[in-house]
Amino acid sequence: MNILMIAPEPFFEPRGTPFSEYFRLQALSALGHSVDLVTYPFGSDKDIPGLRIFRCWRPPGIRAVKTGPSAAKLVLDFFLFVKVLGRLLRGKYDLVHTHEEGNIMGVVCQKLVKVPHLYDMHSSLVQQMDNFRFTRSRAIVRFFRIVENVSLKNAAAVIVICRSLFDHAAGITAAAKLTLIENFMDDRPAASDEKKKRRLRTELDPGGKKIVMYTGTLEAYQGIPLLLDSMERLGDEYRLVLVGGTPAQVDELRRTLAVRGLAERIALLGQQPADEIPYYLQAADVLVSPRTLGTNIPLKVYSYLASGVPVVATDLPTHTQTITPGIAVLAKPEAAAFAAGIVRAAGPEGLALAEKAREFCLTNYTPERYRELVAVALAKAVPAPAVAG
Repeated sequence: MNILMIAPEPFFEPRGTPFSEYFRLQALSALGHSVDLVTYPFGSDKDIPGLRIFRCWRPPGIRAVKTGPSAAKLVLDFFLFVKVLGRLLRGKYDLVHTHEEGNIMGVVCQKLVKVPHLYDMHSSLVQQMDNFRFTRSRAIVRFFRIVENVSLKNAAAVIVICRSLFDHAAGITAAAKLTLIENFMDDRPAASDEKKKRRLRTELDPGGKKIVMYTGTLEAYQGIPLLLDSMERLGDEYRLVLVGGTPAQVDELRRTLAVRGLAERIALLGQQPADEIPYYLQAADVLVSPRTLGTNIPLKVYSYLASGVPVVATDLPTHTQTITPGIAVLAKPEAAAFAAGIVRAAGPEGLALAEKAREFCLTNYTPERYRELVAVALAKAVPAPAVAG
């Protein structure tokens, strides 16, 4: 098939939805399809067979796009849609594949050119309003709820990334249209250089303490305040390393640590190259996911589980729809309980759980399984006779 993909994100940047889009593109290419990707004017190109990238115009004054809803995204989405319409006039497509708020553009495309629409639902637009504290306006929230409902009902097929989203979407549209594809793909090379691993470990903690590590964004919903409160309850033998966050977020957090007297016990590394992340994970004694809001599974969880390092996560639906007590330590989202979970994970119990988690990933999260699920979603959107024609 010839597919028009709409991605209202910076592509490629090493963060949640762009990662997911990247692996969707890889799977589509491996399945023999070609894709015209229409996206924002930010990010780096990726060399994938059959992929062409078309970027919309960048308005003056907009130099970056933060994670989640924003006024900048609203402006960029207008120019993105103009670019999409231009591609529809120039090309002939068998499928329109949209991500996030690109769903409403997919509905319009479907009506204009009678091409099936595959909606890749990475999150609930309504829930994003709450998670990112974008607005308290009931009118705006109602508008996005209507957009979400219309998109789900009109799409020929829908991809969801976790069980909670599946249940949410199934309450609006036919469950038969839905395909659950967890974001478990990761093509970063394994941390195989033993000298490099030892060197990084020493750099992160020259004092020989137990390293507790978090990787990911520093948005409020990720639970960083819970993690800081937990560190205050742990002894000096533990050192927290935070990998990720924008420079502004890192600076703000550094000021917070100074006020709370935690600056010497917590290292803020900011964003690191994607291919270095496996080495950071291997340098840790415990990996943590303290997320407190939302129901989507954090992308980092899959890399955590596959790393062979013990994992501690909050005992909330955002984790428990994938993580069980048999492969990780689940702790209540309270400082004392989370700190106790870190202590458990740092001991013999944690090592046993980490090995079970690694085995679970090797069995259930394979590239072959991922491509198979993408093919299932495509077949729901465009039945075989239509593809053959």
